[in-house]
This record gives sequence, structure tokens and C-alpha cells, in this order.
Amino acid sequence: MSTAERSTPPLEPKSRGVDEDDLLTVPDHLVTAFLVTNPALARKLKARREKSPSCHRDEMWEGIYVMSPSLGFEHQAFVGRLTTAFTTVVDLMGGGYVLPGLNVSDRIENWKENYREPDVAVYLPGNPAIMRKAHVCGGPDFAVEILSEGDLARKKLDFYAKVNTRELLLLDRDPWSLELYRLTDGRLDLVGVSQPEKPDILTSLVLPLNFRLVPGESRPTLELCRLDGGQVWRI
Repeated sequence: MSTAERSTPPLEPKSRGVDEDDLLTVPDHLVTAFLVTNPALARKLKARREKSPSCHRDEMWEGIYVMSPSLGFEHQAFVGRLTTAFTTVVDLMGGGYVLPGLNVSDRIENWKENYREPDVAVYLPGNPAIMRKAHVCGGPDFAVEILSEGDLARKKLDFYAKVNTRELLLLDRDPWSLELYRLTDGRLDLVGVSQPEKPDILTSLVLPLNFRLVPGESRPTLELCRLDGGQVWRI
């Protein structure tokens, strides 16, 4: 090999464009949840979260801390109006509790390991649930879940069935749909769906009420009607 050949610099690799797969960052649209296994980081994130005004809606699912979506005006309006309507009906039935959010667990001791928080819960006389200062051990007779973006309410059905929730009304707003579930043989089974384009009536066996979604001006309207026809609420 000549001196000239030995002094020839090696060929540089050809440059190419940056591929998304080469980047260390993960696109936001691919991330649906975080699993943090570092205890110190988990404590730090939890402490930071507990300073947020939204933390009171967070839940524990068998030791997994679940951060709930932020609640908007529309969500809160549904909760307030439903609470008012249910209170009127329950009073006519002879009393009970209508609660706009509470901690529902499947245990008395160490309840913070596993609890959910329905948007509205109705406990009627005779319900065997045990009321404690900060939570209820046992499911409501009637519960409502109003879905927000990223909400995991449908994944709560097994828990609500486990604690003997007799009926669950689920309002989805993307797309708009109203679903009624009923406890049957230890499961919450879907018994009916009402949509603005198909406003079928859903009849509760727990509360003397019919429910349906009907078309509205800016958004669909949730309609509640007493079975005796005595009163109608439109939210």
C-alpha cells in the first residue's frame, strides 16, 4: 500500500433524515396512562397532585392512584341538576340520601386502598351499606357517572357490581349517549341506550323515573320524567 493510499481519510457515513422511531420522546397521542414504579418519584408526584384543586376527585383502584379528569362547567351543571331532581323524587318516596360525589369502598378498614367516587349516588332506606365519616362501605341503590375526556368510568362497572350498586346511569358526551345498567347475577348489565337520534326511554326499577336524551339547540338535552307524569326535568 502506498503512502498516498494510507493517508486517504475513511469515507463518512451518508447522512439521513431523522426518523420518529429514533427519538427518545414518545408522541403524546400514544400515551394513555403512566405506570410509575419508582417509589420516591411516585411520592413526589402524589404530593404535587394533592396540591391541585382537582385532587378531591382522584380515586384508588386496589392501590393504584387514579387521577380523574378536570371537571368542566357542563359536567358540574349535570351533577347539580340531577342531585336536585333525585332529592325531590327520593323525598316523595319517603326519604334517603342523595349525594353529589362521595367515597364508595368495598371495605371498612383500610378503605383508602380501594374506592371510587360516583358523580351522584342515591342511598335509599334499607340499603345495607355502612356509612362512615369519610366513606361508605357498600354501593348505592342508584349511581350516576358523567364521562369527561379520558374518563375511565366504564372500567368501574365491575367494582360497582361488587359493592352491589343496583343501577348505574352513564352519560357519555363524545358522542352523546345515555346508558342504563342494572345489577343482575352479580354483574351490571346494559339494559338500554338512549341517543339524540334515537331517544329511547330508559326506565329505572329503583327510582320512579324515565330517562332519555333528546335533541337540543346547542347540545342534546337529558330529560327526566316521573313515572306518574307529575314532573319533568330537562338538563
